Amino acid sequence: MIGVVLLLLFLYEIQSVLVYIAVAAVIALIGRPAVIFLRQRLRLPNQIAVVIVLLLFLSVFVGLIFLFVPIIIEQSRNLGQIDIEAFKSDINDLNDQINNYLGVEEINVLQAFRRSEFVRNFDLSLIPKFLNNVFGILGAALIAIFSVLFISFFFLKDSKLMLHSILVFANHGEEDKFQRVFNKIKILLSRYFVGLTLQILVLFILYIILLSIFEINNPIAIAFICAILNLVPYLGPLAAGILMALFVISSFLGADFSTVILPRVVYVMLGYSICQLIDNFISQPMIFGASVRSHPLEIFLIILIAGLLFGVVGMVVAVPFYTALKVIAKESLSEYKIVKRLTRNL
Repeated sequence: MIGVVLLLLFLYEIQSVLVYIAVAAVIALIGRPAVIFLRQRLRLPNQIAVVIVLLLFLSVFVGLIFLFVPIIIEQSRNLGQIDIEAFKSDINDLNDQINNYLGVEEINVLQAFRRSEFVRNFDLSLIPKFLNNVFGILGAALIAIFSVLFISFFFLKDSKLMLHSILVFANHGEEDKFQRVFNKIKILLSRYFVGLTLQILVLFILYIILLSIFEINNPIAIAFICAILNLVPYLGPLAAGILMALFVISSFLGADFSTVILPRVVYVMLGYSICQLIDNFISQPMIFGASVRSHPLEIFLIILIAGLLFGVVGMVVAVPFYTALKVIAKESLSEYKIVKRLTRNL
């Protein structure tokens, strides 16, 4: 018992390293088909193929940084030049128009904000602490990026590295069973993460088209944020829809509510609903059905249970974790009827 407690304490202390390994493993699973393609189709050496794939991942990451940094700088300049009185007037006008349109009693947004507990208890000494935390996060992010790329390189370079690490825990004579389980899990999860990447890419493109049609500011950045939120099943699309509506309102702040803002919000939300229908009835069934080979109702129940037990993180990792458990159960508990039923398609 003391050994187990010490082991758990050790794992808790190195949790950041475990996260790096997990992220690197996901990158390796996503990049595995590309490495195989470059190695078999284009006859490139293994190391060169791995470097090319990692450079692609790094290029996407750097591209996202170059996408968001100019937007942040632009918004910072706009905030520095903003007319506070005009902004307060726009907020009050929008508030009055919403109240008149909905027929509710007048609610002063600015006064309610001033009376909020956050504003009344705000401590100016938190600003230096916040800046220190920001620089600390930047340093940790650089370490994390380097660590993930370094680990990913060896995972992609030597496809048996993870297998050899797992075989350490296998009993003598059961190595073949462990290898079969690992290979099956690797194939299924590789298909799942590649499919998930394609799903986010499709949503990203659809959102860009939607936001560009209605002339919303910074459509690429907004589309990317909303597409990434869809990684969280069920709750993510709801949060993305609310966020997109807020961006639409902010893009036309100062315009008439009933003739400009409300119609734009309604049209964008209708377009967003169409994008979600395409995702729910075309993209997701193809990913979950073909990659992890599980029934949609089965996936829904697993995500729901994981969300109740472990929150948002549980919902995100529910499908890959459940897939791995199914493969392990098929190899170890195949004599049970329920296991045969659940794993018949594996």
